Amino acid sequence: TNPIVDLLLQEKLLAPKQVDYATRVQSKLETPRSLLEVLKELKLIADDEIKQAVKDSRVPMCIGTILVELGYIKPDDLQRALHIQAGEGNRRKLGEILLEQCLIDEQVLLDALSSQMGFSQIEPEFTEIDPKLFSRAPAKWYENHDVIPVQKQDDGVLIAFADPLDGQDIDAVKQVFGDKYIPAIARKSAIRRAVNRCQSADLKKELSASDENAIIRLADELLLAAVERDASDIHLEPLKDQMRVRFRQDGVLIHFQDFPAKIMPALTNRIKVLCEVDITEKRRHQGGRFQFDYPGGHIDLRVSFFVTVHGEKVVMRLLNRKSVLLDIEDIGLSQKILTRFKQDALYFPSGVIIITGPTGSGKTTTVYGCINHINDPQTSIITAEEPVEYIIDGIAQCSINPKINLTFEETLRHIVRQDPDVIVIGEIRDSFSAEVAVQAALTGHKVLTTFHTEDSIGGLVRLLNMNIEAFLISSTVVSVLAQRLLRRICPHCATTYKPTPADLQRIGYVPDDIRKAEFRKGAGCGHCQYTGYKGRVGIFEMLILDERVRSAINEQKTTQDLRRISTESTGLVTLLEDGLVKAAAGLTSIDEVLRSLPRLQKPRPMPELKRLLEG
Repeated sequence: TNPIVDLLLQEKLLAPKQVDYATRVQSKLETPRSLLEVLKELKLIADDEIKQAVKDSRVPMCIGTILVELGYIKPDDLQRALHIQAGEGNRRKLGEILLEQCLIDEQVLLDALSSQMGFSQIEPEFTEIDPKLFSRAPAKWYENHDVIPVQKQDDGVLIAFADPLDGQDIDAVKQVFGDKYIPAIARKSAIRRAVNRCQSADLKKELSASDENAIIRLADELLLAAVERDASDIHLEPLKDQMRVRFRQDGVLIHFQDFPAKIMPALTNRIKVLCEVDITEKRRHQGGRFQFDYPGGHIDLRVSFFVTVHGEKVVMRLLNRKSVLLDIEDIGLSQKILTRFKQDALYFPSGVIIITGPTGSGKTTTVYGCINHINDPQTSIITAEEPVEYIIDGIAQCSINPKINLTFEETLRHIVRQDPDVIVIGEIRDSFSAEVAVQAALTGHKVLTTFHTEDSIGGLVRLLNMNIEAFLISSTVVSVLAQRLLRRICPHCATTYKPTPADLQRIGYVPDDIRKAEFRKGAGCGHCQYTGYKGRVGIFEMLILDERVRSAINEQKTTQDLRRISTESTGLVTLLEDGLVKAAAGLTSIDEVLRSLPRLQKPRPMPELKRLLEG
């Protein structure tokens, strides 16, 4: 049975001939697709028509069947959930079992019902509930059906459902509130909390007293949710009619939840109080920091308040999350490149080693891996960082604090007087820090630092643009390691994948170039929040400066010439090539490689790359 298609036939939005045609097309597809997806791809029905038909019909439907039709869960997953439900005597709702078994994420479920079925998402916990409407039924009734009335509107009573397709809940709502109601969707936990809040005899008094507490609790819950999901950033964004919350997970922004727009100013003020910044200033950008303690530990946050047309946007960067210090052996360098990096760069007595890449590419982790590898009682290591992200015994680490005039400039002037063997400069950010790095290398120090450039050659070119003499760069820089972090395919739902001709064309390959490659894709499951990815994998491009490259720098050759010479004489493997090798090993996907890595030249065939990387 196909309830949505049946409904569309009943409403005469589809003709039986069209459904028959789509069914024939569906039967010939190599990759299984639901009938609804086929109808949409054939442009026989539009999303808006489906939404409106479902919204107007109020016909109870099985949420599991809907999710299968929309491609969110597999038929086997539905059968498994139905089997569990039957075994329990149908005491629990199917949606609850799907969530418990991690067959779908709660936010994905809400988004599916909202975007595909046309139900608006609301947050009853932070919305004023009409006490007269709430008094129509006892609190226990609301808990049994996981619904709550919100307010009267012109078209009827707005009611938040945990499952707006459940037949029993629909019948119960009709009995209490009549046929004129507007279904919306909300988290079950939010409905339960709203019901608990509304049990007070004096609702208005309770609301005014608990508003501040609710905002404090919301801020804490958002921070806890970000920690649980291992997010690196939290974005609180004021939109025209709502507040959107997104988390950056594995380098990609993932929508988390929407809230009423009116709570944004109060939430922003709460975070400003934590940061100890001016809560009355709403016209200028501000920044601050605070520490959040939770049962499992604590986390430092760097916060930016940015003024927009709809209010202040807040972005929180989660710092000091790294409890495990990776060794250089474990960051993801291929064996041949790792051996060469250690022998020709890390073990060199002096010179500058530059780790380069954009923000969030794992540069700091690599730098710390290098420090940890060379740290021993005979070596004096000193750092200047903003902020210190790992604490390592036996190393003098300085955290920059401009508020007390402990700046990079001030620290770098004093650092060379500390008799160090190894100097770590958190980031080369201007000509002064570049000059200090070069001068320290000239006086026999080993210098590790990071840089923001697209690739290894870009690091050399940017140093030249900082007015550092070419002969100084060629005589002090020993290695530039460019890197990126790509999302790793979820091991729980990985499936084999054969690149399409379009994929090969985008890469610049022919089928012979990828012989014996084993590409994979993530189908999406509860372990990876249905993204198909879990964790990240490092992609690297290592440039070791030999005589030919040094001569090319002194002659100030073009970027293209430098890249060609490096590839020919030093065995340089580009970021794109390393990414393709890791995709061919099933670690990441072709989509990730093309999304994240620069394509500056045509990649070499896979067998040649494997020889260069693996020997």
